[in-house]
Amino acid sequence: MKFPVRILAAAFASFMAVTSAHALVVYSSVDEENAKKLLDAFSKASGVEVQMVFLSSGPALSRIEAEKASPQADVWFGAPSENHILAKERGLTEPYVSANADKLTDEFKDKDGFWHAIYTNPIAFGVRTDILESRKAPVPTSWEDLKNPAYKGLIQMPSPQSSGTAYAMMLTLIKERGEDGAFEYMKALNPNVQTYTQSGTAPSGALGVGETPLAIQFTPGFLKLADEGFPVKVVFPSEGVGYEVAAMSILKGAQHADEAKKLVDWMTSTDGQGALSASKTYFLPIRSDVSGGTGVPALDSIKLVAADASFAAENKKRLVERWAKEVLGQ
Repeated sequence: MKFPVRILAAAFASFMAVTSAHALVVYSSVDEENAKKLLDAFSKASGVEVQMVFLSSGPALSRIEAEKASPQADVWFGAPSENHILAKERGLTEPYVSANADKLTDEFKDKDGFWHAIYTNPIAFGVRTDILESRKAPVPTSWEDLKNPAYKGLIQMPSPQSSGTAYAMMLTLIKERGEDGAFEYMKALNPNVQTYTQSGTAPSGALGVGETPLAIQFTPGFLKLADEGFPVKVVFPSEGVGYEVAAMSILKGAQHADEAKKLVDWMTSTDGQGALSASKTYFLPIRSDVSGGTGVPALDSIKLVAADASFAAENKKRLVERWAKEVLGQ
């Protein structure tokens, strides 16, 4: 007996719907490639099926808020921790204190369990040592060094108008020099900037192809190039650097709360943090007892400059507009 094609198709669709109903649904703001690596490792370790939807930070928060009355996802995975603070304040997430929470410092968790960190990335300079050597230019070791006229038109960095990476750099400079001092510095640096990129990760791409010998962004792209054999040196400026803390939250009304808790527990465990290096994400672990792998520096070896999340959120529009006016002259 042969079943009509449409009946078979309907039966298959129904089967898929039942299967997906048992999957942990994750809205991921980690880049798709690395999110898949990490979530696949979690599924392999736990047996929990995961359905991932990629959404950058802003759209993810908007969608979670729009779905508040009828949540369509269980976990928000990734996005800087200040976004998860906003989600908590808006009543979009629910608390769960992982058994691993005591292994995380205060900056890597919410004290009530509304979010836990996944990884961190500091800002750094990526330097093509071969190109600088050919130009007889020194390797910079500090923010102040970047003003050297030898680097005129040689630096690529993202634009604060479109990139959270660049805004994190701005906040670092403000913390170190005060707001007016930071803007004086950025104006002085401007002649040395070849391009302000739209994307926060574009400078490392330009560094890899030799389009620029000096790039500024978060570290993963630089660490990847160095690991692949490019003549790239990763420099953490001596004055200190800002950093991002990517976090995860369980969404309020999650249909798969138990599975969501398993993901939080795994990601904050030594196995989950070890997956950062095993999967070659080049992200830095947030546990001091886990190595980031060969070539990935330990957090305690870097002078880190913490930003005030409230100041960052409240002043972003004003500071970016000031940057466009005073640095770009727009």
